[in-house]
Amino acid sequence: MINREHALPVKRQAALVGISRGSVYYLPRAAPAAELALMRRIDELHLNHPYAGSRLLRDMLQREDIPVGRKHVRTLMRRMGIEALYRRPGTSKRHPGHTIYPYLLRHMTIDRANQVWALDTTYVPMARGFVYLTAVIDWASRKVLAHRVAVTLEACHAVEVLTEAFNRYGAPDIVNTDQGSQFTAAEFTDLVKRRGCLMSMDGRGAWRDNVFVERLWRTVKYEEIYLHAYDTVLEAKTGIAKHLDWYNRARPHSSLKTLSGMVRSPRTPDEAYLMLSPAYRLAA
Repeated sequence: MINREHALPVKRQAALVGISRGSVYYLPRAAPAAELALMRRIDELHLNHPYAGSRLLRDMLQREDIPVGRKHVRTLMRRMGIEALYRRPGTSKRHPGHTIYPYLLRHMTIDRANQVWALDTTYVPMARGFVYLTAVIDWASRKVLAHRVAVTLEACHAVEVLTEAFNRYGAPDIVNTDQGSQFTAAEFTDLVKRRGCLMSMDGRGAWRDNVFVERLWRTVKYEEIYLHAYDTVLEAKTGIAKHLDWYNRARPHSSLKTLSGMVRSPRTPDEAYLMLSPAYRLAA
């Protein structure tokens, strides 16, 4: 995509194809095995205790005979993009110059497909490094509409994954995100508004606004990511894509027992998305 031998400067090529210059020059560096193991354990503890800050995580690690100080824990959390959820997810660090939109979902009944989509980003550990996973989820059906695995945390990846979801499934009434700089960037919010969608953002410090997507991350990490030490970014992309495809098509979701007012056996997200679509309801 980027030709370093071309007469056009790399900066201009990156601008034309809509990617950041930083992602062009980025070269992943292997981290020490001990540090990666520590980051993996911090990720596990964070997933089970999302309210834990660097002090509590340090204490829990030390109780496991892992000699680590609070400053080191805090440094690794920043690198991973996580913070205690009672404050806000670290992948949600807002940009001071970006517009923040109100949270629109409080007290709203969400019972149809393409009514609300949610986007979020999470840290993914690998054997020698880490990547970030961004996904678009249909709120009512829990279906993962699109996802991206990337080595950097930038707005261009959020734009790409949302564009893919638009192209495949149309546009929802509302797009909900957290206050991360990748979601508050003008290139992302302009895309949402051009498609006629309302923009909604989780309240700062209101961790419950984000708990729905956190449940998806728990499922994906325990059922796929933690079971595989990906050696390459390609392996991570392939493994996660395969699992999310299975999650949509074949994994019954306990929260999807009740659809259209009837108690049923658990449905898969694909089945729920179809049943909750307006076209299906009209045909029924």
